[in-house]
Amino acid sequence: MKPYKQTFKEWATNVVVKAFTSSILRVSAAELRQLPPEGPLIIITNHVNFLEAPAIYTRMMPRPVTAFSKIETWESKFLGWLFDVWGIIPIRRGEADKKALKAGLRALKDNYILTISPEGTRSGNGVLQRGLPGIVMMALLSGAPVIPIAHHGHEFYQEKLRRLRRSPFNVRVGHPFYLEKGTGKVTSEIRQTMIDEMMYQLAALLPEKYRGVYADFSQATENYLRFEAPAKSNLENVST
Repeated sequence: MKPYKQTFKEWATNVVVKAFTSSILRVSAAELRQLPPEGPLIIITNHVNFLEAPAIYTRMMPRPVTAFSKIETWESKFLGWLFDVWGIIPIRRGEADKKALKAGLRALKDNYILTISPEGTRSGNGVLQRGLPGIVMMALLSGAPVIPIAHHGHEFYQEKLRRLRRSPFNVRVGHPFYLEKGTGKVTSEIRQTMIDEMMYQLAALLPEKYRGVYADFSQATENYLRFEAPAKSNLENVST
């Protein structure tokens, strides 16, 4: 992936997409200003519906941003064109896609923000599903910091849209952390433990009704997470 330089096509596309999302959503994303202005960064976020990607993506600019999306998305001419403009990385689900992994690592090396939805599929109702461990190797191999970003309020936007009302889109940005493997072998069981620890950090940013399988914080561990001051565990300031 080449060092980032925004093209006019990308700028114009982002203006249109941002205006579109603003016509449907009341976006409260001031906390995105907390993101570091440069350097590699992995963002983990919950996956509710199609709106969060354009709503958050266009509001993280001018930082260079990319993400993974299932390769089937390119079957749509419009979405394929849009994702090519954005430089989205196609990924084959259900397998170890080494090509996508290498592309993600190159993006981080070029100081991109790489956004990942560990749930893999949309929840539709905003309630967290079990995280999949695909992100683990990306975080370990890159050494990039991970920041959880949670959003909620737009899960039933269609109902409000029918009444010509916009849905709230509330964004919370958490404290960064690093994923560390320790001295042992990273087994499939450990990878799942790692992603669960990361997902608890994400769940801590959501109101209780959205926490789903990560609602019981007494089960949360942080054995593979490292926080550098002044950052601290997101579990220490749980949203209610």
